[in-house]
Amino acid sequence: MTAASATGPSGAGFGAFVAAASAAGRLVVQPRMGFGDPDLMRTGLARTRAATAHTVGTLTVDSYTRVGALDAARAAVADGARLNGYPIAAHSPDTTRAVLAGLRGPDFPVQVRHGSARPEAIVRALTAVGLDATEGGPVSYCLPYGRTPLRESVAAWVRACELLAERSAATPHLESFGGCLLGQLCPPGLLVAMSVLECLFFVQHGLRSVSLSYAQQTDATQDEEALRALHRLAAEFLPVGVEHHVVLYTYMGVYPRTESGALRLLEASARLAVRSGAGRLIVKTAAEAHRIPTVDENVRALEIAAAAAALAGAPAPDIAPEDGEIYQEARTLVETVLGLHPDLARALPAAFARGLLDVPFCLHPDNAGRSLGFIDPAGRLRWARTGAMPLRPDSGADASPFTSAGLLTALQYVADRYDHDPADRRDRGGGHGSPAATPLTV
Repeated sequence: MTAASATGPSGAGFGAFVAAASAAGRLVVQPRMGFGDPDLMRTGLARTRAATAHTVGTLTVDSYTRVGALDAARAAVADGARLNGYPIAAHSPDTTRAVLAGLRGPDFPVQVRHGSARPEAIVRALTAVGLDATEGGPVSYCLPYGRTPLRESVAAWVRACELLAERSAATPHLESFGGCLLGQLCPPGLLVAMSVLECLFFVQHGLRSVSLSYAQQTDATQDEEALRALHRLAAEFLPVGVEHHVVLYTYMGVYPRTESGALRLLEASARLAVRSGAGRLIVKTAAEAHRIPTVDENVRALEIAAAAAALAGAPAPDIAPEDGEIYQEARTLVETVLGLHPDLARALPAAFARGLLDVPFCLHPDNAGRSLGFIDPAGRLRWARTGAMPLRPDSGADASPFTSAGLLTALQYVADRYDHDPADRRDRGGGHGSPAATPLTV
């Protein structure tokens, strides 16, 4: 995209930029890019802005910053050590302003991505330089990533939301990571519900522009149904006047090891985003299975995704029934949590304490760990066990004991499919086929 130079506040904000692109029939594509060196980070942003695609920029923070080890981040900056992301709370505001100068503006907003259960320092740092968009959530950036008690994460996210709302000059934007819990092997009803619940949490604490996430899973038709359920539930539960859009993540689990397989999967996610009416796509590169991607690899992924989206045509009409399984599961979970207490800062921890929300394969002490998913013979993610959640397990789930072999096969399912079956066209929404994957319960 071609953009005019700008260094001030981003006008109407991140959400408005995506809304305008959607109105023009264009999918916004975004990298996960983050580099510790300010010059390289600036180069990455400049190349993203100049890509042949409708893009937004990303500053992804380093591991020290995301876990709150700010002294270690500052020491690494002082020593010139190589970091795996941009240490926004360790670099001076002037340094970060120089990274953004002439790049970030109304037609090229920049989002800070992090992964922190305690994001207050990150929010202070990003708002200090005029940025107004970030992402995460009190559950989605707590349970999968460490052992921070859920109640502490919730309290920290209350403060972070209020800081973002109070300190931003433009309309601040917050994206829920709730639709990406563990990245894979979680049936979509829970992902959809968690994204809705986290966005409601953000709104309760001062935000008026949010995005709801969903990660591409094992079956394109199921994913499209999930994304349409997410659109519908957002419209039903978010207050009137709250700006929102849906963001799709290219598959976040074990990635194809071949370049051709990785690119086919990326293109499939772009087509899925267009068919389901998502406003934004977070891409992955062909290097994901091997190492941190370069700037060139990130730009190539953006341009391949944009080209696939352009060829996908207009979004498909929404013909999903209102009583569809994913919609009903997600709505049941949302209503169950909201029924515990009107304040989600209290309701979310209570729901996990009672097992009413339960993320499969999540080892966090505050997660009950009684739920279990599996990939059925048609390639769809379903519930083998639901624990105390108000959902029914699939009657076709294998009742035999869970094994490590079954887990490994399921984890490799998508990678194997795209690496070994170039003729596979299930991602186009034209049927499921008969995958040879072993269910998680074997």
